[in-house]
Amino acid sequence: MLEISNLTHVYGSGPTAHRAIDGLDLSVAEGELLSVVGPSGCGKSTLIRCIAGLIRPTGGEIRIAGTPVRDTPDNLAVVFQDYSRSLFPWMSVADNVALPLRRRNMDKARRRAAAQEALESVGLAAAGKKYPFQLSGGMQQRVAIARALAYRPSLMLMDEPFGSVDAQTREDLEDLVLQVRGHHRMTIVLITHDIDESVYVGDRVVVLSKAPAHVVGDLKVDLPAPRDQITTREHPDFVHLRAEVGRLVRGVEAAAS
Repeated sequence: MLEISNLTHVYGSGPTAHRAIDGLDLSVAEGELLSVVGPSGCGKSTLIRCIAGLIRPTGGEIRIAGTPVRDTPDNLAVVFQDYSRSLFPWMSVADNVALPLRRRNMDKARRRAAAQEALESVGLAAAGKKYPFQLSGGMQQRVAIARALAYRPSLMLMDEPFGSVDAQTREDLEDLVLQVRGHHRMTIVLITHDIDESVYVGDRVVVLSKAPAHVVGDLKVDLPAPRDQITTREHPDFVHLRAEVGRLVRGVEAAAS
């Protein structure tokens, strides 16, 4: 589904230039949920924006389903961390979810039906007529996820999507991602700084180095299904993987200091 070859991105030029990514290679299989972790400022968000076509990388190539990324692909959706800035406050929840469907050339009735179905899948069936400010932070992020789901993308990118919510809501949203991924069988790349989260939701965990980012670890996650917040986190394999990812991240951070 996703193939990244020798990706490089540099901000600025001359002596003040900042090399965020350097020679990064990465592949993601169709239907896979890939977690990406790394130290703060390592280039994780730059990677997401390059994949999404929001910025053009300095070098290398990104392909989605075999097609090179030149602009924002039609078969892709992005869920950002700051839900308060990604939802339009003057539009109802249903209209926020239905908005991207105009690119699918769907009539109004089909857009509304698709939006309602997406809201039901994230547990917000009764929220369509409300406005974002009437919802909690966790519910607003569910709306952002519903908007991505309604678009039915082949690839969904999530850039630290739970970083602005409390711990309990974060766990609920982690379970939601696993639930909707299982239902829709879409490919997901999840950027996170939370080591436990990366293991809990992922099929694989990729660890990035300090900037300029490249891959320093790629671990397969093979945990019993279905996963849940109590028994999964107590499982010996989870504890082992969490420690392995932690050692890689801390090793990168120690090398940077």
